[in-house]
Amino acid sequence: MPYIATTTNVSISGRKKESIKERMGEAIELIPGKTESWLMLSFRDNVHMYFKGDDEPCAIMQVKLFGTADEDAYANLTETLTDIIREELDIDPDRIYVAYEEINTWGWNGGNL
Repeated sequence: MPYIATTTNVSISGRKKESIKERMGEAIELIPGKTESWLMLSFRDNVHMYFKGDDEPCAIMQVKLFGTADEDAYANLTETLTDIIREELDIDPDRIYVAYEEINTWGWNGGNL
């Protein structure tokens, strides 16, 4: 049950959103037991954001996972997600944050897992 929310101060076209969606669907499999079939994504673009004191292109991805993963899996996913945003939105890697949150209780389909 992963969720990846991407927030950025640049515009994301419909074509880019589709490409990012496809690539993140593949990337989530770097976390053992996670697949695109349970992946939820959201995109917020054109947000007023400042990083390092200026409003140059930047982004943050918030990754929420039901359960846990090891540091190697997180490191691999961070590298891949950063590459996706760099390649698709032309944002420098040193202006991209990836934040992780492990969730113990996750609601779905009217109940909790």
